[in-house]
Amino acid sequence: MSPEAAFGGTFHINETWSQLDAAYLAAAAGTIPDPLPCEIYCHSLTDPTILSPELQAAGAQTLTVFGLHVPDRLITPENNDQRRAELQAAVLKSLNSVLAEPIEELLLTGPDGQPCIEAKTTLDIERAVGMPRGNIFHGGLDWPFVEDNAPLNTPAQRWGVATDDPQILLCGSGARRGGAVSAIGGHNAAMAVLESGAPSQG
Repeated sequence: MSPEAAFGGTFHINETWSQLDAAYLAAAAGTIPDPLPCEIYCHSLTDPTILSPELQAAGAQTLTVFGLHVPDRLITPENNDQRRAELQAAVLKSLNSVLAEPIEELLLTGPDGQPCIEAKTTLDIERAVGMPRGNIFHGGLDWPFVEDNAPLNTPAQRWGVATDDPQILLCGSGARRGGAVSAIGGHNAAMAVLESGAPSQG
């Protein structure tokens, strides 16, 4: 299999049912899972322009690794730096468990000799871009269905995109039944607008 085929989409590692179950139990006990379940994206394969022409010519690539089962409660302002280092080590170990050669041998290094890695904890993400507790869904998720006694008086409530302001609909990952890159939240917000007959705000 070519590298482009192997890494052109999402590459899942250490995510068997038993590994995810063990990782959940480890995280619930307050420890970093070993092995750490991860998802890898090689964005430079699909969009080489994110690299400089010099790096492209040198054959460099980028890897984005998303570590699973690392709840925000494991991170505090006091232990953030230590946890960041521990998580980076856990990611490298998890990667190495499925690669033919250690990833460290392939990493570019900076002028200081350190590998070109940028690791972010949930606290780092919250500080940098304002996502509460670093949550990629912008908050805790609800069940995709509504409870029997939930109010369903408006199209926005029925489509799961209601907010406290009737003029604002939730279109992103935090919408009920919508998340990640599915675009369901945006679809459902549009359907609520169409159902309500409200004029669109261009």
